[in-house]
Amino acid sequence: MDIKVYRDEDASLEVLAGKKLAVLGFGSQGHAHALNLRDSGMDVCVGVRPGSASWQKAEAVGMVVKEIPDAVAWADVVMVLIPDQHQKQVYREWIAPHLQEGNTLAFAHGFNIHYGQIEPPPWVDVIMIAPKSPGHMMRRLYQQQVGTPCLIAVHQDYTGQAKQTALAWAKGIGGTRAGVLETTFKDETETDLFGEQAVLCGGSAQLIKAGFEVLVEAGYPPELAYFECLHEMKLIVDLYYEGGLALMNYSVSDTAEYGGLTRGPRVITAETKAAMRQILKEVQDGSFAREWIEENEKGQPRLKKLREAEANHPIEKIGKVLRGMMPWLHTKKEMEA
Repeated sequence: MDIKVYRDEDASLEVLAGKKLAVLGFGSQGHAHALNLRDSGMDVCVGVRPGSASWQKAEAVGMVVKEIPDAVAWADVVMVLIPDQHQKQVYREWIAPHLQEGNTLAFAHGFNIHYGQIEPPPWVDVIMIAPKSPGHMMRRLYQQQVGTPCLIAVHQDYTGQAKQTALAWAKGIGGTRAGVLETTFKDETETDLFGEQAVLCGGSAQLIKAGFEVLVEAGYPPELAYFECLHEMKLIVDLYYEGGLALMNYSVSDTAEYGGLTRGPRVITAETKAAMRQILKEVQDGSFAREWIEENEKGQPRLKKLREAEANHPIEKIGKVLRGMMPWLHTKKEMEA
């Protein structure tokens, strides 16, 4: 089934004209949504905890800043862009008591709605606008007069205008310049979690570390292993991004293409796909969500141990040294600015 792609001509900022928009959070996604909407002529405020570093950052770039309950009470449309694990408590304590009939509650990821952590009242619209890039990239592309593809979804349409509101928000942040696809909270949540775990953040990182370890264990210098298994990954991913698998194979040498096509299936095997299917099942049946919720209730003990182990992996130690040779690389601080 073909999915309709919405572009600039399919959305109107007039839907948001005269409305007050609150962006809760001023991290990677929050700063991009707030600044892009402001630059699109919208009436926007940022809602954050008092005294937080985000408060000062938002004020420094000229945003109106309010405490979260005040921002919700002020707004017609409330976009929740705080971490998934904090949304339930913030919603219960600071959002729900201040919602008014006909408001719109918006999210950039469907986790808390799909898994029932947040249950909005029936008299508000509930929508999602999910940009398919980190916030710093979304902001940069907007300033370059292009945009980031987005997904939109409607969970609850009390006013009859929920979809139009989602499209208008997507246009305000630059999404319709690139194209907006309509989905559901369920499909966005499940595909997003699967992609993160099996490919983007989980699978790729484990593949890189395994390749590095194999080379080092075989006696090769860790510097060479780092460059071959991690540093050059960006070159390949950029080709994927720009032209898919075909452009990558076209751009690399015939030796690399043949080696990849014949040896890649020996690394990613039927057993790998079976493990991926199990990961997807755990996303679909909610067991991963329950595990993550319990992990946060306990104070993230497993995550903290895993972070420590990751930071102490040899690829990170040699990588820090080698990246020091390239001062032009973006640092995390620069990317979040």
